[in-house]
Amino acid sequence: MNKAIGFIGLGVMGFPMAGHLTNHYKNIAVFNRTKKKSEEWNKKFSGIVCKSPGEVARVSDVIIICVCDDKDVKDVIFGDNGIINNLKPGSIIIDHTTTSADLSKEINKLLNTKKVFYLDAPVSGGEAGANLGQLSIMVGGDKEHYYLSKSILKPYTKFIKYMGPSGSGQLTKMVNQICIAGLIQALAEGINFSKKVGLETQDVFEVVSKGAAQSWQMDNRWKTMTQDIYDYGFAVDLMRKDLNIVLNEAKKSDINLDVTKIINEYYKDIQEFGGGKLDTSSLLKRLEGLT
Repeated sequence: MNKAIGFIGLGVMGFPMAGHLTNHYKNIAVFNRTKKKSEEWNKKFSGIVCKSPGEVARVSDVIIICVCDDKDVKDVIFGDNGIINNLKPGSIIIDHTTTSADLSKEINKLLNTKKVFYLDAPVSGGEAGANLGQLSIMVGGDKEHYYLSKSILKPYTKFIKYMGPSGSGQLTKMVNQICIAGLIQALAEGINFSKKVGLETQDVFEVVSKGAAQSWQMDNRWKTMTQDIYDYGFAVDLMRKDLNIVLNEAKKSDINLDVTKIINEYYKDIQEFGGGKLDTSSLLKRLEGLT
């Protein structure tokens, strides 16, 4: 697609993602709520720094959003100097934010009346995936516009798949977070158990990581967890936000998520001890005694 591209949200994920785009497209328009972040980005990458989301919309055909939560997405689209009144007919909005599925459906319905197309496209792969350009993306929305915009996302994508109508991307991300929460808790319990029974933890995980217990979380986190290092990737505060979205969705359909509910409370324990900025593997820290 020969389209002008805008990117809103230069946080931990968005900063490198927008940077990858500059290797393939010229004059990317960017906006971040904190101006200093935009200036830092522009020192490293070539692009146009805009003063508001509305300004991004005025100069872009495709707008990519990567912010924190439902409220931030609403502010970007409907807030003061938001994109809503500055969108060109035929524009495509690709939203990488993890939000509720209901919000995606609501925004999609409203923007369609303006002949604008909205794709909910949350990502998985964390900070490392964003830095390496190796994210997995799950997309909901209009299928035709998914295929039209798919190539734009290639610079930071390892795998991308269309999941169904609006909201389907967010529902798929909920499955992702359910699985991750369970895997990390199991890994934390395994590490804690191996220590308590007197095994050499490194020897244990050299063995079990070669068998059926292997996972990305195990391969990438068991060493840092045993070293009490919890500054990698996705923060507890964000995971709690995501799991609350998951549990609210499950409640609407009377879906049993007993384990996810328990682990969400474990993350709440970590928050209450001031660990909200630690990464999600800090579940081990809770088992070992929070300080």
